[in-house]
Amino acid sequence: MRMLKPRSSMDDRMDIVLNKFRSRLNSYPPGMCPLVLYRSILQMSMNQTCGKCVPCRDGLVEADRLLGSVLKGDAAPDTAERLRELCTMIAETADCAVGVVAANTVLDSLREFADEYESHIGHRRCVEQAVQTVPCVTLCPAHVDVPGYVALVGKGDYAGAVAKIRERNPFPTACAMVCEHPCERKCRRAIVDAPINIRGLKKYAVDQAGADAVPAPAANVPTGKRVAVVGGGPSGMTCAWFLALMGHSVEIFDEHEKPGGMLRYGIPEYRLPKTRLDEDISAILSAGDVTLRCNTKIGRDIPFAALRENYDAVYLGLGAQLGNRMPMEGADAPGVVPAADFLQAVANGNAPDLTGKKVVLIGGGNVAMDAARSAVRLNAETVHVFTRKRDDYTALQSEIESAMQEGVRFRTLLSFLNIETNKETGAVQAVWLQPEIVGEYDKFGFVTTEHSSAYPYRFKCDLLIMGVGQRSDVADFAAAGLPTERGRISADETCQIAGMDGVFSGGDCVTGPSTAINAIAAGQVAAFNIDEYLGYHHKLDSTVAAPPAMPNRCVPTGRAEIEERDPFERRRDFLHVECSMTPEEAVREAGRCLRCDVYGSGCMEGGQGEC
Repeated sequence: MRMLKPRSSMDDRMDIVLNKFRSRLNSYPPGMCPLVLYRSILQMSMNQTCGKCVPCRDGLVEADRLLGSVLKGDAAPDTAERLRELCTMIAETADCAVGVVAANTVLDSLREFADEYESHIGHRRCVEQAVQTVPCVTLCPAHVDVPGYVALVGKGDYAGAVAKIRERNPFPTACAMVCEHPCERKCRRAIVDAPINIRGLKKYAVDQAGADAVPAPAANVPTGKRVAVVGGGPSGMTCAWFLALMGHSVEIFDEHEKPGGMLRYGIPEYRLPKTRLDEDISAILSAGDVTLRCNTKIGRDIPFAALRENYDAVYLGLGAQLGNRMPMEGADAPGVVPAADFLQAVANGNAPDLTGKKVVLIGGGNVAMDAARSAVRLNAETVHVFTRKRDDYTALQSEIESAMQEGVRFRTLLSFLNIETNKETGAVQAVWLQPEIVGEYDKFGFVTTEHSSAYPYRFKCDLLIMGVGQRSDVADFAAAGLPTERGRISADETCQIAGMDGVFSGGDCVTGPSTAINAIAAGQVAAFNIDEYLGYHHKLDSTVAAPPAMPNRCVPTGRAEIEERDPFERRRDFLHVECSMTPEEAVREAGRCLRCDVYGSGCMEGGQGEC
């Protein structure tokens, strides 16, 4: 009689360890030497070898010895080449994937980090002296003092938390609602259990202390310098905030009726209520000498040359608010609309009635999810999202899950072929889609696809929303002599435009469509560089001290999540979907913070670990 072999209790216990180890990999700290990481991966592979084939059993041990000599500064000039030859042999002769993949991983390191090998072997140090940093602060594009404001929330000082955030980011409310929270990606708390819910704590702070109720810091003495800021979105408003606090006079020009850019006209009300956005904007306009001029388009109402003549410096934070259309027949047909244009129509009160309509959306980014969820709220009969690859779903996983809960249907491995229009009305009536199959991964780790042998098929729709990116309105500026490339303004990392003395630019109009926090970071960088250009070197000191750090016992504790309204209720309106944490949740969540700014940043004080 045959019997099922019982699973080893050792394997069960090992799975628990591996789950914890996976969290450790996800929270690998920024600033570490990449060769240290590669050696760790190599050693893990050595532990997995079965020992039957020599290339894997002995070759990986020798590769580890050579890589270790590189890190210790004992390597000979030919060590990198010896390591390359050894790993090439292992990859070609090992019997199984353990040896092949481990050797190829080391070969990848020799290609991707050749400069690191050269520096370690020739100078016995990293290219850029590797030091551990506070992960949440480093990964926040604006470098907000996250541990500081989390600690203030834990102490119940919500106004202090808002003020601490605004030392680097004048949009605490907007970011509390819509930020993609890259600060959480490598949170060291994941080593213990799960990352801190940083965005949730920020939301709790602004829910308790409105940004417009927390006074702006006192501005420096007036400098007499005037700066023009073109664009009232997150980048332009951030630049204006910091310049005003430095003592400069700032005038903001925006072509819309109200400021906010894509925060107002691109993000739906259910994610970011505009009354809450106005709290941030009101606070920004209260900082120093700031004037706002709406319904004013540079190039149409005021020539760009007039700005250069009448102001000491100019910042262009134009954003990317024009939706892209695919270059194909029928792209301009009635019923075909870019996602950005669709969202702006909804924001302006010109939303179409989609009752009984079949909606198709091409694209998987956050803007596409916003459009799909808005279509649901406009009573669409069905909403289908199509993408070619699973990698095309670049939206936050939480946004995709929320869309699914609200009834949006998703299909992938379908490439978009063409638009079919009605011969009489010219309006869209269907799209044609080609089934795909997955192929190899490319050099960036994304899967490739190719056409399946299955025939294309026709999918009926009444509205086709194209979520395929946005572009900036730079035509007037290009005509004025500003350098542009592929519809973007050409500016360097300091936000300066070559050949245009005193003119700076940043955000989506330079990088292409990105996130609000990246635009905020660009505005911050531009403000300090404009200040330097004007002949100053202002420093904006912290106005709020973080509470003293207390030791954390690292007891595994559940993460407090932001709850949402019931999907069958929220899909019927545009009211805000998120609920606030309870006071108990906020205190407990803040208490999970390990205060890496104090306890986990020894390398920032001069220590450099193995390097």
